[in-house]
Amino acid sequence: MDFRILGLDPAPFRPMFSMTDATLREHGVLRVRIDSPRSAPDRVTLDDAAPGETVLLLNYVYLDVDTPYRGTHAIYIREADAERFDRVNEVPKALRGRMLSVRAFDTAGMMVDADLVDGDQVEPLIERLFAHPETTYLQVHFAKRGCYAARVERST
Repeated sequence: MDFRILGLDPAPFRPMFSMTDATLREHGVLRVRIDSPRSAPDRVTLDDAAPGETVLLLNYVYLDVDTPYRGTHAIYIREADAERFDRVNEVPKALRGRMLSVRAFDTAGMMVDADLVDGDQVEPLIERLFAHPETTYLQVHFAKRGCYAARVERST
Protein backbone atom coordinates (compact mmCIF):
# COMPACT_ATOMS: atom_id res chain seq x y z
CA MET A 1 0.00 0.00 0.00
CA ASP A 2 1.37 3.40 -0.97
CA PHE A 3 1.60 6.12 1.67
CA ARG A 4 2.43 9.82 1.67
CA ILE A 5 4.32 11.52 4.51
CA LEU A 6 3.83 15.26 4.99
CA GLY A 7 5.83 17.84 6.89
CA LEU A 8 4.10 21.00 8.03
CA ASP A 9 3.30 23.84 5.67
CA PRO A 10 6.02 26.48 6.28
CA ALA A 11 3.80 29.50 5.43
CA PRO A 12 2.26 30.05 8.90
CA PHE A 13 5.70 30.09 10.51
CA ARG A 14 7.49 32.49 8.14
CA PRO A 15 6.34 35.71 9.88
CA MET A 16 7.97 34.46 13.09
CA PHE A 17 11.44 34.37 11.52
CA SER A 18 11.69 38.18 11.51
CA MET A 19 10.32 38.70 15.03
CA THR A 20 12.59 39.79 17.85
CA ASP A 21 13.25 37.37 20.69
CA ALA A 22 11.09 39.53 22.96
CA THR A 23 8.16 39.43 20.54
CA LEU A 24 8.54 35.68 20.11
CA ARG A 25 8.47 35.21 23.90
CA GLU A 26 5.21 37.20 24.03
CA HIS A 27 3.77 34.51 21.75
CA GLY A 28 5.28 31.66 23.78
CA VAL A 29 7.96 30.95 21.17
CA LEU A 30 11.69 30.56 21.84
CA ARG A 31 14.56 31.02 19.39
CA VAL A 32 17.09 28.25 20.09
CA ARG A 33 20.60 27.64 18.76
CA ILE A 34 21.23 23.92 18.26
CA ASP A 35 24.29 22.50 19.99
CA SER A 36 24.15 18.79 19.22
CA PRO A 37 23.21 16.66 16.22
CA ARG A 38 19.79 14.95 16.03
CA SER A 39 18.41 17.07 18.86
CA ALA A 40 15.96 19.25 16.88
CA PRO A 41 13.94 17.57 14.13
CA ASP A 42 12.41 20.24 11.88
CA ARG A 43 8.70 19.58 11.27
CA VAL A 44 8.68 21.21 7.82
CA THR A 45 11.59 19.42 6.12
CA LEU A 46 11.50 16.39 8.45
CA ASP A 47 15.26 16.54 8.74
CA ASP A 48 17.33 17.42 11.80
CA ALA A 49 18.67 20.91 12.31
CA ALA A 50 22.47 20.89 12.36
CA PRO A 51 24.58 22.16 15.26
CA GLY A 52 24.90 25.93 14.91
CA GLU A 53 21.50 26.33 13.22
CA THR A 54 18.75 28.39 14.79
CA VAL A 55 15.26 27.00 15.23
CA LEU A 56 12.00 28.18 16.72
CA LEU A 57 10.58 26.11 19.56
CA LEU A 58 6.83 26.57 19.84
CA ASN A 59 3.62 24.90 20.86
CA TYR A 60 1.65 23.64 17.87
CA VAL A 61 -1.89 22.30 17.50
CA TYR A 62 -1.10 19.13 15.56
CA LEU A 63 -4.55 17.56 15.81
CA ASP A 64 -7.22 20.23 15.54
CA VAL A 65 -10.31 18.06 16.01
CA ASP A 66 -13.32 18.38 18.30
CA THR A 67 -12.68 15.10 20.12
CA PRO A 68 -10.81 14.08 23.26
CA TYR A 69 -7.79 13.44 21.00
CA ARG A 70 -7.27 17.12 20.14
CA GLY A 71 -3.59 17.70 20.72
CA THR A 72 -0.84 20.28 21.04
CA HIS A 73 2.83 19.89 21.82
CA ALA A 74 6.22 21.50 21.32
CA ILE A 75 7.82 21.39 17.86
CA TYR A 76 10.96 22.76 16.20
CA ILE A 77 10.86 24.81 13.01
CA ARG A 78 14.08 25.84 11.26
CA GLU A 79 14.48 29.55 10.68
CA ALA A 80 14.77 29.11 6.95
CA ASP A 81 12.52 29.24 3.93
CA ALA A 82 12.54 25.49 3.45
CA GLU A 83 10.49 23.18 1.29
CA ARG A 84 7.85 21.02 2.96
CA PHE A 85 8.54 17.28 2.97
CA ASP A 86 5.85 15.69 0.81
CA ARG A 87 6.83 12.35 -0.64
CA VAL A 88 5.27 8.99 -1.45
CA ASN A 89 6.72 5.79 0.03
CA GLU A 90 9.74 7.63 1.46
CA VAL A 91 10.45 7.88 5.16
CA PRO A 92 12.30 11.11 6.04
CA LYS A 93 15.60 11.18 7.90
CA ALA A 94 14.13 12.66 11.08
CA LEU A 95 11.91 9.59 11.56
CA ARG A 96 14.67 7.04 11.01
CA GLY A 97 16.59 5.75 14.03
CA ARG A 98 14.08 7.07 16.58
CA MET A 99 11.34 5.31 18.52
CA LEU A 100 8.00 6.42 17.07
CA SER A 101 4.42 6.31 18.24
CA VAL A 102 2.13 5.94 15.23
CA ARG A 103 -1.56 6.63 15.78
CA ALA A 104 -4.39 5.86 13.34
CA PHE A 105 -7.45 8.16 13.16
CA ASP A 106 -10.81 8.01 11.42
CA THR A 107 -12.66 10.85 9.68
CA ALA A 108 -14.26 11.95 12.99
CA GLY A 109 -10.84 12.42 14.63
CA MET A 110 -11.16 9.35 16.84
CA MET A 111 -8.22 7.03 17.37
CA VAL A 112 -8.65 3.64 15.70
CA ASP A 113 -5.35 2.00 16.69
CA ALA A 114 -1.78 2.85 17.68
CA ASP A 115 1.60 1.22 18.20
CA LEU A 116 5.27 1.88 18.86
CA VAL A 117 7.97 1.16 16.31
CA ASP A 118 11.61 1.86 15.60
CA GLY A 119 11.69 4.44 12.80
CA ASP A 120 13.88 2.13 10.74
CA GLN A 121 10.98 -0.36 10.66
CA VAL A 122 8.00 1.98 10.29
CA GLU A 123 6.75 0.91 6.84
CA PRO A 124 5.13 -2.40 7.94
CA LEU A 125 3.32 -0.58 10.77
CA ILE A 126 2.01 2.06 8.36
CA GLU A 127 0.69 -0.73 6.15
CA ARG A 128 -0.92 -2.55 9.09
CA LEU A 129 -2.63 0.59 10.41
CA PHE A 130 -3.95 1.52 6.97
CA ALA A 131 -5.35 -2.03 6.66
CA HIS A 132 -8.10 -0.88 9.03
CA PRO A 133 -10.80 0.36 6.61
CA GLU A 134 -11.83 3.13 9.01
CA THR A 135 -8.30 4.62 9.17
CA THR A 136 -8.19 7.93 7.32
CA TYR A 137 -4.74 9.22 8.35
CA LEU A 138 -1.88 8.55 10.74
CA GLN A 139 -0.15 10.85 13.19
CA VAL A 140 3.50 10.10 13.93
CA HIS A 141 5.06 11.23 17.21
CA PHE A 142 8.54 10.94 18.61
CA ALA A 143 7.80 8.45 21.38
CA LYS A 144 10.50 9.50 23.82
CA ARG A 145 9.32 13.11 24.25
CA GLY A 146 5.84 12.73 22.78
CA CYS A 147 6.28 15.51 20.23
CA TYR A 148 4.31 15.53 16.98
CA ALA A 149 6.48 14.50 14.03
CA ALA A 150 4.45 14.14 10.82
CA ARG A 151 1.19 13.16 9.13
CA VAL A 152 0.81 10.08 6.95
CA GLU A 153 -1.96 9.72 4.40
CA ARG A 154 -2.92 7.07 1.91
CA SER A 155 -1.38 7.85 -1.46
CA THR A 156 -3.74 7.95 -4.40
